[in-house]
Amino acid sequence: MMQRRFVTLDVFAARPHAGNPLAVVLDSEGLDAAAMQAIAREFNLSETVFVLPPTDPAHRAAIRIFTPERELPFAGHPTVGTAVLLALRDAAEGRSAELLVLEEEVGVVPCAVRRNTARAGHATFTLPRLPNEVEPAASWPLLAGALGLDRRDIGFDRHVPSVFSAGLGFTLVPVASRKALAGIRLDTSLWSQAMRPAGQENAFVYCRETVEAGHHFHARMFAPGMGVVEDPATGSAVAAFAGAVMRFEKPGDGEHRLVIEQGYEIGRPSQIELGLRIADGVLVSATIGGAAVMMSEGQLL
Repeated sequence: MMQRRFVTLDVFAARPHAGNPLAVVLDSEGLDAAAMQAIAREFNLSETVFVLPPTDPAHRAAIRIFTPERELPFAGHPTVGTAVLLALRDAAEGRSAELLVLEEEVGVVPCAVRRNTARAGHATFTLPRLPNEVEPAASWPLLAGALGLDRRDIGFDRHVPSVFSAGLGFTLVPVASRKALAGIRLDTSLWSQAMRPAGQENAFVYCRETVEAGHHFHARMFAPGMGVVEDPATGSAVAAFAGAVMRFEKPGDGEHRLVIEQGYEIGRPSQIELGLRIADGVLVSATIGGAAVMMSEGQLL
């Protein structure tokens, strides 16, 4: 059997043992979807990336992304982590570039990259698809029941539950405080009824109260149906959350940068950078960015 190199990274964190772990299999030619799924299940991380030759030679690579249970068309921390890893490898081979392009199922994803050290870097990618509101959220009592919260914990300021997607759908649930967020206890018997859209029953629960000064929102993300009970950092959720920011915060024209902290309750503090560019009250582009650090290298036998 062909030996395949892999690297693991911690993503959306500048230091080891924080952020969201990611496995990247570098030599993926010849693997079919079933084999990729089996390898992702073996790593048992929230996502595993498989790097393939691009269809367009001007692009750096094509990637496929798998959770332990299914393939995803798009995800944030796999995009950031893979972009950083490929940039580090290119720099080590004397082929430094400030921009590389990844091909994902959702579309072409340009990534601005920089190398911080031989094992760490930063990447920011432009969303291939801007967030859109998919459908109304479930009732507040049903959402509260699925999350083990009191109905009165849900909502703050103008924020109410909503369902947005920028390639992957999320039910976005605002709650009043970090105390409420810390008290979440999932009731999976209600999950498929409470979370939308169908087939993408993912919950991104957020509040305005943060752990660290200078951050803008504190969040947790749950996707038990994808084999991810709680995710330390979820770029695709923050991409969808940009829609809620536009709807409920109504930021003015110009450039905005928000930092969303996630993963603190499970000992994996993460920081996800959300960039917004707004003209005439309309979101015209958005970016997701963050740091990543290499953690291990090896071979699949």
